Amino acid sequence: MSDNHVIRVDDAGIRFRLNRRSRRSFKDLFAGRKRRARADEFWALRNVSFDVTAGEAIGVVGRNGQGKSTLLKLVAEVMLADEGTVHVGEGVAPLIEITGGFVDDLSVRENVYLTAGLHGMTKREINERFEEIIEFAEIERFVDTPYKHLSSGMRVRIAFAVISRLEEPIILVDEVLAVGDKAFREKCYRRIEELLKGGRTLFFVSHNERDLRHFCTRGLYLDKGELVLDGPIDDVLARYNEDYGSSLAN
Repeated sequence: MSDNHVIRVDDAGIRFRLNRRSRRSFKDLFAGRKRRARADEFWALRNVSFDVTAGEAIGVVGRNGQGKSTLLKLVAEVMLADEGTVHVGEGVAPLIEITGGFVDDLSVRENVYLTAGLHGMTKREINERFEEIIEFAEIERFVDTPYKHLSSGMRVRIAFAVISRLEEPIILVDEVLAVGDKAFREKCYRRIEELLKGGRTLFFVSHNERDLRHFCTRGLYLDKGELVLDGPIDDVLARYNEDYGSSLAN
């Protein structure tokens, strides 16, 4: 990997089963990696290659079900490629399915320490940032409330507040703010801008064209699991709009 490249994806692909009960035959164990998909499989991503330089802000564009979230999960290394390679040279702060790691029966306070600790923050670092995290999430009254009693919007707020305080150089954002209210979304966007000004690398998945143009300079256009275009964000959005006859939401 080049000294300037923090991510390198080379001919990566990942496949899923349509039927969880299906079984592979013994012959499949010795089949080539480039074998054709079985009838009960589909490729969520295939033949995807690109490099990312530190500090880039990249918007991932495509319709629902075209592999955008899967690509972010490959970069976050919560999924492994079935073919090709994915190299990530620096730490990742994944703002994707961010409420998934929280424990219902633990309090907000306990979840902050647990989640931040699992992402590598020391207890001293969490102590130093705890009040800032709670204030950002605007849930001071609910610090000792069990997480399961929070509304969906409150869960997103505390999760974003924790993950966005990580010092990881790469940020992955996958429409996690869709359930938040407008005022909090704007607050989160200001936080993302701060991170970008600090030199972070951003992967941003959104169906909002205005947001993509605001945050991103480069775009990756995915369609049917393949990388159709990698280029300036304006060119990528123009290609998407040309292909589907309408623009993304604004």
